[in-house]
Amino acid sequence: MSEKKTEENMTDRHRMTGRERTVRLAKMGMLVAISIVLVYFIHFPIFPAVAFLEYDPADIPILIGTFAFGPLAGILLTIVTSVVQGVTVSAASGAYGIIMHIIATGVLVLVAGTIYRFHKTRRFAIIALICGTAAMAVVMVGANLIITPLFMGVPRSMVWDLMPFIVGFNVIKAGINGLVTFFLYKRISGFLHRTGG
Repeated sequence: MSEKKTEENMTDRHRMTGRERTVRLAKMGMLVAISIVLVYFIHFPIFPAVAFLEYDPADIPILIGTFAFGPLAGILLTIVTSVVQGVTVSAASGAYGIIMHIIATGVLVLVAGTIYRFHKTRRFAIIALICGTAAMAVVMVGANLIITPLFMGVPRSMVWDLMPFIVGFNVIKAGINGLVTFFLYKRISGFLHRTGG
C-alpha cells in the first residue's frame, strides 16, 4: 500500500515536470517569436559613420527568458533566435550575422544569467546586466578582429580603426536592452513562471 502510494506520487511528480517542461518550451518559443518581430519593426543605426551596425531590441526577450529560466535557456534562446533571424528578417547578413549574434548575445546572457541565477534581487539584476554588457563588449573586440576580416574580406587594420564605434555600439545596444529588461522583467516574470492550473 505504501509502495503503491509512493509510486503514484512519483508518477504525478514526473507528469508535473513534463507539463512544466512543455509550458516552458512554449513560452521560450513565444519569446523567440517576439524577438523576430521586434527586429523586423525596430532596427536603426546608432552611428551614421558605421550604418551597418544597427540597434535592434531582439535581446530583450532573450534576456527576460534568461532571467526567468536560467543561463542555459538563454543560450538556447540566443541560438534559435539568431538562426531564425539570420534566415528571415536579417538574411542579408548571412552566416556572419548569425555567428556574431550568437557570440555577442551568448556572452551577454551567460554572464548576466549566471550572476542573476544565484542572486535574484534588483541590485544583482543591475550588476548582472552591467557585467554582461562589459563582457559582451570585450569579447566582441576579439570576435570582430578575428571573424570580420574572414567574412567581409577587409584587412584587420580597418576593423581596428572602427573599434571605437564597435565597442560603443555594443555597450549602447546591450545597455538599452538591459535597461528595458530590468524594468520589464518583474512585471511579466509571474506569467513566465506560471505553469497553468
